[in-house]
Amino acid sequence: MFKEITPFFIVAETPIHAGSGGDSTGLVDLPIQRERYTDFPKIEASSIKGCIREAFEGLEKTKACVEQVFGPEKETETYASAIAFTDARILLFPVKSLKNVFGWITCPMVLERMKEDFRLANKNYDELNIDFSKLENTVPKSSDLTIDGKAVLEEYTFEVKENDNTSRIANFIANIIFKDSYKFWSEKLRKDLIILSDDDFTNFVKTSTEIITRIKINDKTGTVDTGALWTEEYLPQDSVLYSLVMSSSLKVSEEDRAKCNFKSDTHDEAKRVMKFFKENCPSIIQIGGNQTIGKGLARIEIL
Repeated sequence: MFKEITPFFIVAETPIHAGSGGDSTGLVDLPIQRERYTDFPKIEASSIKGCIREAFEGLEKTKACVEQVFGPEKETETYASAIAFTDARILLFPVKSLKNVFGWITCPMVLERMKEDFRLANKNYDELNIDFSKLENTVPKSSDLTIDGKAVLEEYTFEVKENDNTSRIANFIANIIFKDSYKFWSEKLRKDLIILSDDDFTNFVKTSTEIITRIKINDKTGTVDTGALWTEEYLPQDSVLYSLVMSSSLKVSEEDRAKCNFKSDTHDEAKRVMKFFKENCPSIIQIGGNQTIGKGLARIEIL
């Protein structure tokens, strides 16, 4: 039973390819992971846990406790992990704008999901106690994306209105994911967020991801190998997702507990496991494929 739950945000610093396994039935050879019933991009919990575990294994001060907290890698071991993650869900998606280069889009369904997920963690924020359905086609006050009350995203034009609640939401997210050292991006998000309808948001996240064509060159001939041309889909840089991390008490022997300075009689051991995660989780991790060409770098912001 997981006793502690904490939300955290994932900000794509470079495009992310969290692949669906290569079983493509569409135009892209290597598509990204998506929810079956919404087609929203996601990152599977197993992918999140694996890349964060790898990051902890790379830290000298935490690698001795990795198996106790994240669970054993060997199938012969019988104890379970003391930490778990939910699938990372999309929150903000960057889209090209006629004015001010690009803006972030979201929709009432996505915001409502986030509010409900935060409630699982006993996180209730006034900024989210809003009827999101009334915020379709709204922007924050003093938006930098509008021209005569219209926003042009890709080839689509939307009539939008400034709204105080949309400003509250933009400020709430900006305060979390863009701290003092990200002043430019913080100010941009406060003005360049657009809440679209659920259908319009779905259309953008289905059609506005990055598609990259790659080839493999034959070293001897200097030409493309036969059949070595394929396409990959990426979640764009500046996408924002969120997930939940959950902790329980350790399920290991006293000897293994001692290695991590955990004791079985500690009443709030789940809190200590969560503290271990919060204090040691790297601010930058690598998610998904193509690490050697700079893809998948993501920033973690724990709420």
